[in-house]
Amino acid sequence: MADGIRIEIVSPERLVLSETAESVTVPGTDGYFTVMGDHAPLMTTLRPGFITVNGGAGRMTFYVRGGFADVSTDGLTVLAEQASTFADFDRAEIERLLTESQGRLTGAQSGDERSLAQEMVNGWANLLTEAGQLNPSQHVH
Repeated sequence: MADGIRIEIVSPERLVLSETAESVTVPGTDGYFTVMGDHAPLMTTLRPGFITVNGGAGRMTFYVRGGFADVSTDGLTVLAEQASTFADFDRAEIERLLTESQGRLTGAQSGDERSLAQEMVNGWANLLTEAGQLNPSQHVH
């Protein structure tokens, strides 16, 4: 697959994308990673973030909220809990979820509750930061 990588992004509702790309950047749990042709096999979980697909049609960006990424000889398959195009990204909803998570953190009774709530706060805050860095000339609605 030296000429590119086959990418499929699948959500519970639909097939979001199926095409060949030059490179794909994915938000893995341990950080972003880029997949190109002839990439070594890999399976990882995803954190909320943006997938960037670079190919002949230009650059496309998709928001994913959790799921799995599987790199194999057949390409890259992303099974996302939620996936949408960057144009569909709703900043107000993410801000609402961040505020809700901050409330859960404040009211957490146990260490486990605090840990989970802090993870959610960090995830939503990082997502808002990433959205602002993707395309500074384009406002997220």
